[in-house]
Amino acid sequence: MSNVGFRQYNNIKRADPSLVELFRGIPTPNIDDNMNRMFSLRGLKPYNRTPLLGTAFTVRVAAGNNLMFNRAIDLAQPGDVIVVDGGGYMERALCGEIMISHAKKRGLAGFVVNGCIRDVEAVAAIDFPVYALGFNPNGPMKNGPGEINTPVVCGGMAILPGDILAGDADGIVVIRPDDAAGVAQKAARQNEGEKKLLETIAQGKWDRSGFAATLAELGCEIMD
Repeated sequence: MSNVGFRQYNNIKRADPSLVELFRGIPTPNIDDNMNRMFSLRGLKPYNRTPLLGTAFTVRVAAGNNLMFNRAIDLAQPGDVIVVDGGGYMERALCGEIMISHAKKRGLAGFVVNGCIRDVEAVAAIDFPVYALGFNPNGPMKNGPGEINTPVVCGGMAILPGDILAGDADGIVVIRPDDAAGVAQKAARQNEGEKKLLETIAQGKWDRSGFAATLAELGCEIMD
């Protein structure tokens, strides 16, 4: 019998681990720059300093209800990032120290929660990346419904099961697996270029004349 809105899909096509690893150590601004600055999640912030990198294992939950979130932790594979579309509901937390500790023990790669978490002091000390919209001590309900491994929206971005997620202190970007190799190559090149530019700045040799030339080219009116 069909039960729309209360479903669990077990089989997803994950990005190849070798593709995921291409993004390790590359800052998220460099990645997003090479996707025309269109693929960052909005509003979510990190609750510790652990970088995030892995493949999306998606969950859509009813407001303030984490039954399917709990189930997803037990179904996900090492290297998966649990992405929870909580609809931006802020009156109940969807997870805390207990669920995060269990996910870390299972080898998962992080939580991205379009909603609230709790136990923020404990979360700050756990070596497991957690991003969320906010926090609230109110706990969740656990009676469904929800969906596992369907497309979700988190931070204003559509995220599909198996997408690559990379996160750091600046935020999170989502990379489609079909785009990953090209994006990673360009982002790595930009990252190396910026390192060289920082060396040039440290030496006091950055030629900034191009900015004035651009103003002239664009017809900027300059007055004393």
